[in-house]
Amino acid sequence: MSSLKIAVVGHTNAGKTSLLRTLLHAREFGEVDQRPSTTRSVLEQGVWLDGQQLMTFYDTPGLESGSELFVEVESYVEQHRHDGPGQIKRFLDSSASEEEFAQEAKVLRQLLQSDAAFYVIDCRDPVLPKYQDELHLLTRCGKPLIPVLNYTAAPEQQEQAWRDALAKLSLHAVVAFDTVAPPEGGEAYLLESLATVVPAAAASLKQLVTSRKQEREQRVKGALSAIGALLVEVASYHEVVAQTATESEVSTAVARLQQRIREREQETVRSLLSRFAFLPDDAVAEQLDSKTGQWQDDLFAPEVLKAWSKDAGFGIGAGAAAGAGIDLMVGGLSLGAATALGAAAGGLYQSWRHLGDKLKQRWRGQRELTVDQATLATLAGRQLYLLQQLARRGHAATETLTIAKHHRLSRTQFKDIEKALAPISSHSPDVDKQKVIKEVTAKLEENWSA
Repeated sequence: MSSLKIAVVGHTNAGKTSLLRTLLHAREFGEVDQRPSTTRSVLEQGVWLDGQQLMTFYDTPGLESGSELFVEVESYVEQHRHDGPGQIKRFLDSSASEEEFAQEAKVLRQLLQSDAAFYVIDCRDPVLPKYQDELHLLTRCGKPLIPVLNYTAAPEQQEQAWRDALAKLSLHAVVAFDTVAPPEGGEAYLLESLATVVPAAAASLKQLVTSRKQEREQRVKGALSAIGALLVEVASYHEVVAQTATESEVSTAVARLQQRIREREQETVRSLLSRFAFLPDDAVAEQLDSKTGQWQDDLFAPEVLKAWSKDAGFGIGAGAAAGAGIDLMVGGLSLGAATALGAAAGGLYQSWRHLGDKLKQRWRGQRELTVDQATLATLAGRQLYLLQQLARRGHAATETLTIAKHHRLSRTQFKDIEKALAPISSHSPDVDKQKVIKEVTAKLEENWSA
């Protein structure tokens, strides 16, 4: 069959544009606003697969005067008894469709031209007569209508009341689909429901469901690989300073290393946002700067570093909390001459007193500042958590996403990743970085769940 035409209809601010943003994976589609009648005209967007247009969605204006229009259309019942589409067409030929009901006329006209429609319902609202009147009008168009219950995750949702009301209109193919936090498999179920009411499009819709599933798997796989590359690159970072370096020189080197890590993490954040079709200036997380994609709770903020120091799995032996480093982490004493050889600046480099002969011999009069495992475990945990949230997040989401400030993989979770990173962390010669990235990515996948 030709491209399937699907109208998206519903009351003002029910979430029609939000539904399409999520289904199209298009954060910029249309305009979402709490003000009524944000969508004033019909917006069209095609869905393509392998160069072929499978369907076209039509985002319609919000219905506002359903009860008044119901009374208007009732006046045509005698002329077109048992002919719902005839009643609607008679209304569309009247002057009322160009004047007081111009917005509703756009919706009905598009529905008559479509193969089916999604009727989006904000199920936080009670079942009011005006909504029931809208449904009666829409069903008279003679097109398959699938009610979509939006905002089902809201505490005040009234999903069951809506299901009961829809059943009275013989609308039983109801889909619960929260556009902000879509349920697992919700998109596939929505498209499969469409196939049941438009059987001629079943094969194409099945292809689309399969393709979307594969796309999601590829996005997740690519994101995990990007996180693996982040960890491998950061693990290779190091700064070399003279063993006689002053406190100021050491602090400068540590700050330089910290900044490299921050910038590299931000690059990965932007990569993940892009992979999941979110915009760089989206407020994806409470701790993410809305314009730069930079974490607001700095990776090396005192409270974060203090949390690391209390982790039994990342103790002094790992260099996370050695010597006067703790004082610096929590904004306490500065490094003095007597403690300058201890770990400093948030555990970014490890004390030579705890690293053994192997690194002592390598320094030969120099001190090597390297990235500790607590830092790497924190980077891994933050990025995996962000990936998890993006994979679950609908493109209609406007509220900020809360991410734990101290989110980090535990020592047990990080153990295998640390082992895979060992050739990089120890700066072994002739290391195949791509091979290590694959190994780290495989271990990250074991910690991944969406």
